[in-house]
Amino acid sequence: MTISRTASRTANPADVATPTRVRYVILLLIFVITTFNYADRATLSVTGSAMRAEFGFDAIRMGYIFSAFSWAYVLSQVPAGWLLDRFGARRVYAASIFLWSLFTLLQSSIGVLGSGAAAVTALFVLRFVMGAAEAPAFPANAKVVASWFPTRERGTASAIFNSAQYFAAVIFTPLMAWLTHAFGWHHVYIVMGVAGFLLAFTWLKVMKNPAQHPKVNRAELEHIEQGGGLIHGRQTQVAASRAGQSRWSVMRQLLGNRMLLGVYLAQFCINVLTYFFLTWFPIYLVQARGMTILQAGLVASLPAICGFLGGVLGGIVSDAFIRRGHSLTVARKVPIVGGMLLSSCIIGCNYVNTDWLVVALMSLAFFGKGLGALGWAVVADTSPKEAIGLSGSIFNMFGNMAGIVTPIVIGYLVAQSGSFNGALAFVGVNALVTIFSYLVIVREIKRVELQQ
Repeated sequence: MTISRTASRTANPADVATPTRVRYVILLLIFVITTFNYADRATLSVTGSAMRAEFGFDAIRMGYIFSAFSWAYVLSQVPAGWLLDRFGARRVYAASIFLWSLFTLLQSSIGVLGSGAAAVTALFVLRFVMGAAEAPAFPANAKVVASWFPTRERGTASAIFNSAQYFAAVIFTPLMAWLTHAFGWHHVYIVMGVAGFLLAFTWLKVMKNPAQHPKVNRAELEHIEQGGGLIHGRQTQVAASRAGQSRWSVMRQLLGNRMLLGVYLAQFCINVLTYFFLTWFPIYLVQARGMTILQAGLVASLPAICGFLGGVLGGIVSDAFIRRGHSLTVARKVPIVGGMLLSSCIIGCNYVNTDWLVVALMSLAFFGKGLGALGWAVVADTSPKEAIGLSGSIFNMFGNMAGIVTPIVIGYLVAQSGSFNGALAFVGVNALVTIFSYLVIVREIKRVELQQ
């Protein structure tokens, strides 16, 4: 007679009394993967100067190459969500990591095409398909967190994997710069690509749904499930299919839900801050504040460190509210609203003259952005059980439209006025729109139930 895994877990009283902590191993793994995800996105920013010198790319061509990733990333979000809900995070995420690492590795070889149009085209295509390959990453993170963590731990878990974007800037930017300087730009892509292959293999070995993981005992499983964790993963998607839910029907319901639309709008506004720091911030320091490129590079790391600290603190504060008996709505909105109020202080840079005050205000703004960046926790809290992947992908699509809009809008504002005053006001206003969205549009935060 075969004994079920569930029954075997309850056989030992100690197994029930002392929960395992496998969920933290899973969280560490998605943190590491997300760190590499953002590092791979930044490879061209680090190696771009050396590649321009070798291949003769002008600024316009580099601009198009930079944009390739974001266009593909945004366009691929909805298909990525469908794949996640259909095949599960384990297989789709593994394929995603492998493919984006392969396309990263191949960028090291564009030199065989010589200089000129062929190299430009090859690099554009590789950056484009890399953006498409990375599309499932953050929705998969949200899906994994929704499965592995109870509601009262989900804010911290989501904040930790989301803070990897800042951690990547602090750790990998100097590392890739050193590789470029010591060995040449090709080695950056080789090292990052090979590391990604190892991560894909590790993910397949370690990741399973909580109910199927061999190292999870019954006590941890009950802790997750009783706290609102969706421990059976893809089974909810199967149930939805049997109930006759079509993809387009689900998508219409998600886009027609007022609460979710407010969350999506807020994520766009929050990402305006992110993409300002990723694109125009160093240029602002050089052009508007008269710093050298070296000084700007060092100074730019300070907001990243503050963003990392704020990101982790935001999750901890949010979950602490839940443990003290506050509603999910209060627990998520307090850090978001408080963080965005801090971020709006970026407008104050227009009214100060000393560099240290500018750096302090920018660091405070990015700390606030990290504190309020709980959108992925809200997605895990609110998405229908049958469509977490799709809901997360729509959320990520809206958010990363800011990666296309923000550099262009700021470019026009700077070109027309000759200063960054309008640009900083634009960024600060988006922080305030985020507050409006959560307080007025979102209202109560709760899980959406799909209509049959």
